[in-house]
Amino acid sequence: MATATATHQLYLYKGRSRDGKVVEGEMAAATAALAKAQLRKQGILPRTVRKKPKPLFGKKKIKPAHIATFTRQLATMTRAGVPLVQAFEIVAEGEGNPTMKELIEKIHGDVSSGTGFAASLRAHPRYFDDLFCSLIDAGEQSGTLETMLARVANYKEKTEALKRKIKKALTYPSAVVAVAIVVTGVLLIKVVPVFAETYESFGGSLPAFTQLILRISEFAQKWWLAIIGSAVALGFAFTQGRRRSPKFSALVDRISLKLPIIGSILHDAVIARFSRTLSTTFAAGVPLIDALESVAGAAGNAVYRKAVLQVRDDVATGITLNTSMRSTGVFPVMLLQLTAIGEESGSLDEMLGRAADHYEEAVDNAVDNLTTLLEPMIMAVLGVLVGGLLIGMYLPIFNLGNVL
Repeated sequence: MATATATHQLYLYKGRSRDGKVVEGEMAAATAALAKAQLRKQGILPRTVRKKPKPLFGKKKIKPAHIATFTRQLATMTRAGVPLVQAFEIVAEGEGNPTMKELIEKIHGDVSSGTGFAASLRAHPRYFDDLFCSLIDAGEQSGTLETMLARVANYKEKTEALKRKIKKALTYPSAVVAVAIVVTGVLLIKVVPVFAETYESFGGSLPAFTQLILRISEFAQKWWLAIIGSAVALGFAFTQGRRRSPKFSALVDRISLKLPIIGSILHDAVIARFSRTLSTTFAAGVPLIDALESVAGAAGNAVYRKAVLQVRDDVATGITLNTSMRSTGVFPVMLLQLTAIGEESGSLDEMLGRAADHYEEAVDNAVDNLTTLLEPMIMAVLGVLVGGLLIGMYLPIFNLGNVL
C-alpha cells in the first residue's frame, strides 16, 4: 500500500457537477484514470484531467514548523467535530506553501481512497518520522485520534520552540563574528595598502606594530582567495563528515557538550527533548521499551542516543527506568528524582512533562543571559580588532617627527 501511495501525483481537472455547474481544481491520484474514477464518485463528470506542471524555479521547502502548524490545524478541527477528510480539504485550501499544499493533497487522496491516516503519513518519511506515525497509529487504533493529534501538535510545537532557542543562541555570535571577519578583511586588503604606499614615500623605519599589520595585509592580499576557498572546503567537509560518518558525528556531539557556556545549553536542550518525547509517547500508551526506541532516535546527540539505547536494554531485562538511567551517568539528578517519583506514583508522563518544562525554561533563560553577556563582549572584540588596525596605521603619523 505504501508503494502505491508514494507514486501519487497531482492532477488538474475540469468538469461538470450533477447540477450542470463547471467545476475545476486539483487532486492527488496514482494515475489519470483513477483520478477520473474518483471524480465520478464525487458526482463530477470530468472533461479534462492532466498532470499539474512543476514550477519553473523549484519548490519551496517544507520545514518542521509547517508540519507542526499542519498538525495543530488538524487537531483543532477534528476536536471540533470536522471529519478528517474534510479537515484536509480546509487545511490545503488555506495553505500558502505550494509544496506543503501538494503534500496535504497527496495525504488527502490516500485517506479518501481508504488508506489509513498513519499509513498515508508513512509514505512520506522525509516529513513524518517513525515517532509521529506511531503516535497517529496509536490514536487510530484506540479511537482517540483527535486527542493524539493534540498531543503530537503540542510535542512538535515545543520541539520547534526549543530549536529556535538553540538557533538564537548560536546565530547571533556567529553573525557578529562573521561581520568582524569581513570588516577586518576589507581593512587589510583595501585600506591598509593605501597607508602602506603613503609610508613608502616617507622613508625611514616604521613602528613594529605597524610593520606587523603591513605583513598581515600583504599575506591577506596574496592569499585571500585561498583563505576563502579553504574555509568553504572545511565547512563542506565538516557538513559531509557529520552526515556520512557516524564516528565523526559522535565525536562532534561529545565535544559540543563540553564547550564552555554553549555546552550547558546544548545539554539542557537534549534533556528537555528526551523528557518531552518520552512523556508524549508514554502518555499515548506506547510501551516503555518502544517509547525508549523512539526517544533514542529523537535525542539529537550521539552521547544520549547511546545512553537511551542502554536504558532500553536494561528496562527490557526488568530493571526500573530510574535505576537504568542512573547507571549511564549522563542524566542530571533532578531528572532522575522526577523519574523515580513518577514511577512510584504511577504518573511518569506527568513528571517527565514537568522535567521537560523545567529544562526548556532553563534553555530559554540561558539563551537570554548569553545574548545579554555577549553583546558587550563582542563589541569589545570588534573595538580591539578595528581599533587596533587603525592605531597601527596611524602610529607613524603620531611619530611623524621620528619617521621623517
